[in-house]
Amino acid sequence: KPEAKPKKPEMLNVELKLSVQNFDFDKSTMRDDQRAEIDEWMTKAWKGVTLGALIITGHTDRLGSAAYNKKLSEARATTVKDYMVGKGVNQKLIFWEGKGFSNPVPVTKFCDNKMSRKQLIECLAPNRRVDIEAVGQKPKPAPKPKAKPEAKPEAKPKS
Repeated sequence: KPEAKPKKPEMLNVELKLSVQNFDFDKSTMRDDQRAEIDEWMTKAWKGVTLGALIITGHTDRLGSAAYNKKLSEARATTVKDYMVGKGVNQKLIFWEGKGFSNPVPVTKFCDNKMSRKQLIECLAPNRRVDIEAVGQKPKPAPKPKAKPEAKPEAKPKS
């Protein structure tokens, strides 16, 4: 009798997203808390995932010129890309871009230019971010064995 080949597990497509927010104003460097957030995401969310591609998109707030913000958003994306390559992600799987301030976080529409500059910078902090999207596959969980129906106790006759 020929030996049965072990079946390859069925694969599920996965899409994992992380938004690393609150980059320091006018900076593309990451703080320790942001690196820790990426590390935790990679450790927990990526468990068992075969990475197909990573899309990294840098963003800025609306302060400053469009040209300046485009460069800054690209620098933020590159910082995150380089960090992830340093963590072992294959550079060939990474696509990155900077979008400047073209895609603000909805809550920041309440940030008023009449605020003091310090308040406005603080209010717009969620826009200073890098969005990371990982797409890949992971094995489909094995179906749970069907439990045998338990014997139900006999219904007592109503007296």
